[in-house]
Amino acid sequence: MGKRYIVTLSEPEQQYLKNFTFTGKRGARQINHARILLKADTNQTHGGCCDREIHEAIGVSIRTIERVRMRFVEEGLEAAINQRSGAGRKRKIQGEQEAHLIALRCSEPPVGHARWTLRLLADQMVELGYIDHLSHESVRQTLKKTSCSLGERPVGSSPHSRMQNLSGEWRSS
Repeated sequence: MGKRYIVTLSEPEQQYLKNFTFTGKRGARQINHARILLKADTNQTHGGCCDREIHEAIGVSIRTIERVRMRFVEEGLEAAINQRSGAGRKRKIQGEQEAHLIALRCSEPPVGHARWTLRLLADQMVELGYIDHLSHESVRQTLKKTSCSLGERPVGSSPHSRMQNLSGEWRSS
């Protein structure tokens, strides 16, 4: 079966990609994508390399090669080289929900629990109606992002108030 997305570069595009791979500071992903396009170009004397040859020469997966070719044909040269903006998933917890989570984290844990766990926080957020569904991993990532992990002491306890002064005097050393 033939390739669905065939890369045919013009002379200026070939020159641009050659300069792109050899000059300036670029990310490894961008350079690899440019090299994929150069190797897949059918506008060469020997035609373009097959995906297996590109895979062996550059060391990227065949699926990556297919995706780069597809983006080049459908969206153009810049889209094939550069990473998509907005890639990935949208965050589950937004501003107000994040504030509720942090407030909940700083409050007393439910009766029968010594401290909050990620799963307890997630369940409590759903139970209080702040969000429809929330995983413990989303809670962990949000708390990490806000520097409010479960291992920290409650807000307001300074190191001096936690120190024990057994001798009645402060050490000066």
